Amino acid sequence: MNKDFLKYQAQTSPHPLGLEVQSAKGSYIYTTDGKSHLDFVAGVSACSLGHCHPKVIKAIQQQANNYLHVMVYGEYAQSPAINYTKFLHQKVSIPNAKTYLVNSGTEAIEGALKLARRYTGKQEIIAAKNAYHGNTMGSLSLMNFEERKKPFRPLLPGISFIEFNNEESLNSITDKTAAVILETIQGGAGFILPKNNFLKKIKQKCKEVGALLILDEIQPGFGRTGKLFAYEHFDITPDILVIGKGMAGGLPVGAFVASEEIMDSLSNNPKMGHITTFGGNPVIAAAALATLKEICNTSLITETLQKEKLFRKLLAHPLISEIRGKGLMLAAIVKSEEIANQVILEAKEQGLILFWLLFENKAIRITPPLTISEEEIKKGCNIILSILDKIQQK
Repeated sequence: MNKDFLKYQAQTSPHPLGLEVQSAKGSYIYTTDGKSHLDFVAGVSACSLGHCHPKVIKAIQQQANNYLHVMVYGEYAQSPAINYTKFLHQKVSIPNAKTYLVNSGTEAIEGALKLARRYTGKQEIIAAKNAYHGNTMGSLSLMNFEERKKPFRPLLPGISFIEFNNEESLNSITDKTAAVILETIQGGAGFILPKNNFLKKIKQKCKEVGALLILDEIQPGFGRTGKLFAYEHFDITPDILVIGKGMAGGLPVGAFVASEEIMDSLSNNPKMGHITTFGGNPVIAAAALATLKEICNTSLITETLQKEKLFRKLLAHPLISEIRGKGLMLAAIVKSEEIANQVILEAKEQGLILFWLLFENKAIRITPPLTISEEEIKKGCNIILSILDKIQQK
């Protein structure tokens, strides 16, 4: 299968991990050679309830028996999308929230940028250095990593960059700014948390100059940090919330959320300011509702913080400099890039799935399903520690 995988499917890197997947259930992925792999990555934070959660599968099957795609987004009233957005409305702190459902996180970023420019009538977008918001042309424009941008220029104009957690950056936000877009917790940069009320200060400055604050919660959203949305930790509410990844139990989805006043500006002058064929797909919306209800109506969110404490307790080793992040959005920062690579690749051979972060080359990604058990955490951490011990002894 790997031969055909490399020959017929477009690759994103010269050396993909190439696990040949047979099935997946709970916290495990099973490969065609009969081996089980404990998943500490969860599809890069997408499988928030683990693999094939029974309530998500049931919702998918029930909706698939009723109807699949019937019309482009926003033309027909379809109960799965209505029920999902109504339930989400009750869970976000944005007043009179409306949700625009799309196909992926990066499309949600694109929609949010368009919405901010349309509503404010201004053009300048301010993003953070070392941010990652996706790889489509607009989202890529929000990255200041020139090595990744240069081959695809020209990109979106009117973008400037500030330092995350640097209060002097507030001076860059002016009455020419349409929006400031930030990850609530910087992901690719190494799971960097905001400090000293940075987000509150950004929001206040935006309010003063008539700009919007867009928060990208594609990765930290849906309980991963011990709150439904990470912004709740920092006592603010964004003007536009962008979500994706973990919201539909592993199916492709994204959305952006704003107040009715802001969101409705996309429906006129011109009408159809953002359109999508498959956004709000009924099967995916049904999965998203089942996922959100399971996260909100169980103890998973509070358990996430207890599981974080267990990870931090267990992953004490001389080769680990620190554990960054919050909840089950964690990164073990080791002494060198070489050590990170060794741990990730050797763990794969020992039946534990780990992964890298985009910009922080000394990081080992630990973003397991929220449903992971304490025994599974202990099992995976023991594998990591045994590999580190062997590296230390060399």
